[in-house]
Amino acid sequence: MKSSAYKTLCQEIIKVDSSIRSAGITNEDGIILHISHRKGMKPLLSSEERAQYAITAATRQFTRLRWEVLLGKIQYASSHYTKLIRATIPVTDDNRKLSFVIILSLDAGTDNFHEIIVGKVIPLIKERRSDLKS
Repeated sequence: MKSSAYKTLCQEIIKVDSSIRSAGITNEDGIILHISHRKGMKPLLSSEERAQYAITAATRQFTRLRWEVLLGKIQYASSHYTKLIRATIPVTDDNRKLSFVIILSLDAGTDNFHEIIVGKVIPLIKERRSDLKS
């Protein structure tokens, strides 16, 4: 997938709901491939801090995947901070190997974040999954 396609996916994710602050995509190692922010929004983390967060988020998703055999497929994981909600969505290949991680930031206090992620964001990612294959 070319960088313009990563950009398009991130921008499409931002458009699915006005409470989404940012959307990023990383590879399996947590290297940021692209990140888009909602228009007019100032990021809370610096570029370096976002890179560090992405690496740790990918590592956590990789660790969670080992429990899928026992617990079932993970849809997403979320953390609720005072200033925002962070969610990570694993994108795996057909063998359940981590390929990409989608990292979302939503406005703090977004009560319907689960519905947004499960009802809007994940279906879009599934629709675009074949585009993510290199």
